Amino acid sequence: MLPANDPSLSSWINVDSDSDFPIQNIPFGVFQTEKKSARVATIIGDTVIDLAALAQLGYFNEIDSNLESSFSQSYINQFMGLGKKITNAVRNRISNIFEKNNPELRDNKEQQAQVLSKIHEVEMLLPVQVGDYTDFYSSREHATNVGTMFRDPENALLPNWLHLPVGYHGRASSIVVSGTNIHRPKGQQKPNDGPPVFGPSRLLDFELEMAFVVGQPTKLGQSISTAEAEDYIFGITLFNDWSARDIQKWEYIPLGPFLAKSFASTMSPWIVTLEALEPFRTEGYDQDPEVLPYLKYSGKKNYDIKLEVAIQPEDGQPHVVCKSNFKHMYWTMAQQLTHHTVNGCNVNVGDMCASGTISGPTPDSYGSMLEISWRGTKPVAMPDGSERKFINDKDTVIMRGWGIANGVRIGFGEASGKVLPAL
Repeated sequence: MLPANDPSLSSWINVDSDSDFPIQNIPFGVFQTEKKSARVATIIGDTVIDLAALAQLGYFNEIDSNLESSFSQSYINQFMGLGKKITNAVRNRISNIFEKNNPELRDNKEQQAQVLSKIHEVEMLLPVQVGDYTDFYSSREHATNVGTMFRDPENALLPNWLHLPVGYHGRASSIVVSGTNIHRPKGQQKPNDGPPVFGPSRLLDFELEMAFVVGQPTKLGQSISTAEAEDYIFGITLFNDWSARDIQKWEYIPLGPFLAKSFASTMSPWIVTLEALEPFRTEGYDQDPEVLPYLKYSGKKNYDIKLEVAIQPEDGQPHVVCKSNFKHMYWTMAQQLTHHTVNGCNVNVGDMCASGTISGPTPDSYGSMLEISWRGTKPVAMPDGSERKFINDKDTVIMRGWGIANGVRIGFGEASGKVLPAL
């Protein structure tokens, strides 16, 4: 067991029983205040911990006296690039500092004032400088649902789908942090009868996804094996890959999504390390037909992480419309990264790879409104008496994710975004 994962640990910082951030989590993000510039942080309970201040006070000197520089950056990229030997040591040290029986900081109120802030006192920022973004299409249930809707149910999956992790290169510049408003996108749409028209998307949708962040680079021409892949993955975040279904339907043949996806993707502000998720490993799918040798793997590479999506009208309460799980992934993260690099494509620190929409086997676990409303034929009843086929202006979409093992809940916070009218 990793020291920081010990389920018997508790902190001298108060942590509510339903918190996503017990002392066993120690995720990484970036915050700023009116008095502090952007810097790297972690969180326990609802208390944000300024890691640059901790480093300046000497708390990490035994690991690396230069950590203050990495923690003073406006993204976590430099810290991730130090490698897992350092980043895991930092996570273990943070766990030690805030363990209930350690008096180092617990009994030093002056230093606490320099280091600790409540979450409502800070502004969370985009944690990663994303260089490149790849979106996969790795939930068999989702791919089958979409194929059934738009093609022949007997041939819902395209011939390549069971042989390789299908993906496409998305737009990194429009990845935004939770809490950022999203303007309804505009583009071309093709009515069933008549020529294409231009205007705001009428079929705006969410896509329930998770994304992993690359923590180590490769050289051009280098490939990563499935056995090595997790050494290159720093951590995971919640991800809403917003989609304009009517724009997508018209544009995606022959080259795939473009304007229908590039207008915005929302991520949660915290990156949960792969190490914190060790207790949630679970078996993957029985892949049939048998995959090619480079995609084979051993061990538990899927993760049992509960996911949910709620829609909140402007003057209403959030209404949960989806309950899914990250374990509903046919292609694992290790296979995705391996396939991504098998041709020699190099990856860089901060690159992000999203899972694709995560749908489970039952209608209540479908990961998009396209599936939940089945192309608008099965509207969702909202508590205020309204209905949703897709996302309305002034709706806020809220995604949450967490796992529970050994009595410990590890979560990701929220990935939320409010839809504003098109500009």
